[in-house]
Amino acid sequence: MAKRGGFPGGGMPGNMANLMKQAQRMQRQMEEQQKELETKEFTAAAGGGAVEVTVSGKREVLKVKLSQEVVDPDDIEMLEDLIVAATNEALRQVEEETGAAMSKLTGGLGGLGGGIPGMF
Repeated sequence: MAKRGGFPGGGMPGNMANLMKQAQRMQRQMEEQQKELETKEFTAAAGGGAVEVTVSGKREVLKVKLSQEVVDPDDIEMLEDLIVAATNEALRQVEEETGAAMSKLTGGLGGLGGGIPGMF
């Protein structure tokens, strides 16, 4: 009497086992790549270099550097805008490098890293 469902012998066919091994290897590589990215720093400037913001690969602001001439008590709004612009650019750099690293690992296949928290 034949078993219902499954594969003969209860195991996975060879191709499926190979795919699972490749997926596990890719996941390990993605985790290693993410850890490496988290150690990097990304710096962006705004206002011709008057404001510099450095963020980590973890997307945390590490440092804000202001030129003396940009600190005008009568124009706080401009300074705030420059800080926002520099921060957003630094974060965009993190996203760009993360996307490029993941694309290299997945061979350009979209969506494979999308389900891992903190990846994109």
